[in-house]
Amino acid sequence: MVCGGFACSKNCLCALNLLYTLVSLLLIGIAAWGIGFGLISSFRVVGVAIAVGIFLFLIALVGLIGAVKHHQVLLFFYMIILLLIFIVQFSVSCACLALNKEQQSQLLEVGWNNTNSARTDIERNLNCCGFRTFDPNETCLSDCFRSHQCRPCLLVIEEYSGMVLRFVGGIGLFFSFTEILGVWLTYRYRNQKDPRANPSAFL
Repeated sequence: MVCGGFACSKNCLCALNLLYTLVSLLLIGIAAWGIGFGLISSFRVVGVAIAVGIFLFLIALVGLIGAVKHHQVLLFFYMIILLLIFIVQFSVSCACLALNKEQQSQLLEVGWNNTNSARTDIERNLNCCGFRTFDPNETCLSDCFRSHQCRPCLLVIEEYSGMVLRFVGGIGLFFSFTEILGVWLTYRYRNQKDPRANPSAFL
């Protein structure tokens, strides 16, 4: 039997929003875990991660309530917001997959120069000092600094940056397609009549 009825559309939309809810809670939990165990000391990074998680949770909540109640206004705004998120996320994911090594290096240097706390985390966790060159006269919290035999952090980061960008881009593309699926499901669900409602009621 083809899944095209009211109940099937409703169940699929609810399942999709439950998935978004789990992802949002996971994102908030990972950020809290990272700062709780001292892996991340940058409150800016943690704040952004938690803010994105809360935003995704609220969007999923709107979609879930709209799907359960078949609320036309909530479903409309949910569909529009999801479409905007799809456009942004699809663009960012494609950009992550398209960056070459020189562009990655420039992007990493901009991030390195704009945050001190994240720089400290990187030096401590990756056991490196400096970005392009190691300067023994600069302060560094990594273990290798005691022996003054540290590698520049760019060399260490470049070993992982390509893999991380491909991973992030792939995950972003996957979720962007689930978002366009959500837009399509919402559009179809809004135009379906609830069989339990009054047959003469106008949608």
